[in-house]
Amino acid sequence: METQSIPDKILMIRPAAFGFNTETADTNKFQQPTAQAPAQAIADLAIQEFDNMVDILRKHDVDVLVLEDSPQPVKPDAVFPDWLSFHANGHVILYPLAAPSRRICRSKDILTQVEAQFEVKQYHHFEQYEANKRFLEGTGSIVFDREHKVAYACSSPRTDATLLAKLCKEIEYQPVSFRAVDEQEQEIYHTNMMMMVGDTYAVVCMDSVLDGADRLLLTQILRTTKKDIIEISLAQVAAFAGNMLQVRSKSGEKYVIMSESAKKVLNPRQLERLESHNPILSIPIPTIQMYGGGSVRSMMAEIYLNPLDL
Repeated sequence: METQSIPDKILMIRPAAFGFNTETADTNKFQQPTAQAPAQAIADLAIQEFDNMVDILRKHDVDVLVLEDSPQPVKPDAVFPDWLSFHANGHVILYPLAAPSRRICRSKDILTQVEAQFEVKQYHHFEQYEANKRFLEGTGSIVFDREHKVAYACSSPRTDATLLAKLCKEIEYQPVSFRAVDEQEQEIYHTNMMMMVGDTYAVVCMDSVLDGADRLLLTQILRTTKKDIIEISLAQVAAFAGNMLQVRSKSGEKYVIMSESAKKVLNPRQLERLESHNPILSIPIPTIQMYGGGSVRSMMAEIYLNPLDL
């Protein structure tokens, strides 16, 4: 049973071969490199950004477990660990991913290292649905409200509403499915690009939800769960302002983590409302955003497992 709504431990995977993935670009419109730099230069910059992000989090007393990506096979998206999620009852969910090049990120070595440090009681396997071209890309596709056991997901080629319902039945969550689109009215590939849920607030782009019934349902559930709804625009979503995560430090301080580009596009009123709930930590990751099409939230897997007594 989920009892803790904010993670106090984060898993991050240090990339060995970060780069632009042509296989994912069709459905991820956030991958927009303005110039194609040499592959090694891109990878080196991504590692620098990753290490800097870890340093910033640790300087603010956030508990970060860093695991190393293996050089082989080459995994351009290893920095995004949305192929799994951890839950407070000792359960781990493994998800089906759309791109074959992303499926190799599902590493047994990573899971073995997690099991060596934390209590894992059960795996929920959904990888087999890849064979039927049905996908549900973890904490990219699903924004969990762990306190109220709600799973928000916008439909896209990477997010199957039927699989969401099946998962929610298995883990006893309420599924909330809706359609969200970008400025070109293309489906937003991951839910965590247009919304996040904190303990007392939610950041959401209601302008992306065109259907009135969907928008009403989303608003009602957020209000029922007593969230202060902080709306962002489609232009702000394009600058990764929806890709945030609330975390708790070892000393109990709460922060909302966002990229530097996300903070820059938020207006003073939005920043004031966010800071009324918790301080903001903004982190520069321009290379990872441009070539990977994901931001800081996509780089963090919340650990709700109990540590082993070693």
